[in-house]
Amino acid sequence: MTQHPQPALVAGYATGGAGLDDATIWAIEAHLETCAGCRAVLARAVDGDTQELLDRVAVGIGAGIAAGPGPAPRRRWQLRRTAFAVRMLPWLAMAVSLVVAAVALDLAVDRAFDRVPSVVLLLAPVVPLLPVAAVWSRRTDPAWELMVSAPRSGLWMLLRRTMAALVAVLPVLAVAGWATGNSPALWLLPCLAFTAGSLALGGLIGVDRAAVVLAAVWAAGVVVPSLVLDRLPVLLTGGSWPIWAALTCVLSALVPIRAADHRHPRVGAS
Repeated sequence: MTQHPQPALVAGYATGGAGLDDATIWAIEAHLETCAGCRAVLARAVDGDTQELLDRVAVGIGAGIAAGPGPAPRRRWQLRRTAFAVRMLPWLAMAVSLVVAAVALDLAVDRAFDRVPSVVLLLAPVVPLLPVAAVWSRRTDPAWELMVSAPRSGLWMLLRRTMAALVAVLPVLAVAGWATGNSPALWLLPCLAFTAGSLALGGLIGVDRAAVVLAAVWAAGVVVPSLVLDRLPVLLTGGSWPIWAALTCVLSALVPIRAADHRHPRVGAS
């Protein structure tokens, strides 16, 4: 919303948003974050009882801050550990452990047998799905209700968290690929395609369910047959990159087009 919302819309939002669709509510909330004038309109639209409650809460918070101790000095060398990062550590550790195990298996294979399929290459496309599923799951986030009620709780927050997961996982895959002689050109685009697919499908069935489904389909349709037949699948050869590039572009375009699906996130478990 580039223009100021009409006062009637702000008044409707102040009284509970009755009659306003999700897209309008999201646009009003995003605009209020940066517009002091519209926040003043919102304050005037609040009914008397609510305003009285807010005044009492403000007075109580002010008194508590005044009576409490001052802020502790922050040490510059101390890393800021957010609750999100702490929650993500077990899932990232599992993803890294999976990659390390795949590297160890690749390096342990006797090259005299001329084993073509690389376990690292076979698993790399779906490795990011584990932390991606964790960043948008009610089961792994104790602050789920607070997060989904934030003004930008939908697609914007999902993309930020997904990017954080990819930034943590992709360097590990890069090192694993280098150690096993697999070029990033073979696994990077499949990683991005599966990640975009989990987000696009996640608006319908939940990101965590979508990640599990895609990983299971890849394992059953590609990983297991490749190991049994001792042959690298065509989908992971050098000539497959145009297919993965096109698939990544299409799925990435679907995510913002279906942004409304992420306004009220669906998860695999309640």
